[in-house]
Amino acid sequence: MRKFVGKPVDEKDIRTVLEAGTWAPSAHNAQPWRFAVVRTDEKKRQLADEMGVKWRRDLMGDGVPAQRIDDMLRESKDRIIDAPAIIILSITMSDMDSYPDERRQELERVMAVQSAAACAQNVLLMAHAIGLGGAWLCAPLFASEKVKKALGLNPDWSPVAMIALGVPRERPRPPPRKPVDEVTVWT
Repeated sequence: MRKFVGKPVDEKDIRTVLEAGTWAPSAHNAQPWRFAVVRTDEKKRQLADEMGVKWRRDLMGDGVPAQRIDDMLRESKDRIIDAPAIIILSITMSDMDSYPDERRQELERVMAVQSAAACAQNVLLMAHAIGLGGAWLCAPLFASEKVKKALGLNPDWSPVAMIALGVPRERPRPPPRKPVDEVTVWT
């Protein structure tokens, strides 16, 4: 869901979807997810602007034409500002296991991200169950420091996803899915 009715999302409903997120399975039951809920236009604009600075730099480095960059950034900014609520999903490594070697420490981080992904799925399922719509966006992965700066997040938090949340303006058809047999090997 990327298009929402302009009405605000009730705090009670936001708490309901966040509570569902906290019931997701997590590595070591560490529950490494952290949430920042953004509802004011000023903060949503600040978030979009900060992320846009990083994205513009990346797109310029990719050789994307300036006009195309402007269009992409405008569309992204509108998507963020038009959503009644934005949930920034972050991870923290504070309760995850710590290892002396880089390989296992990186795998521990992967487990924290996997845990956050399960959390995001629960958030989206509960949003749907109570009549809200949501869009899972991974843009914060590419602009983590900008997200933290815009929202004043704890330095220990690493933003990994954004969920735009609101009352859906429409119910689009689900995008096609690959058949199970195309993505499965039986041994």
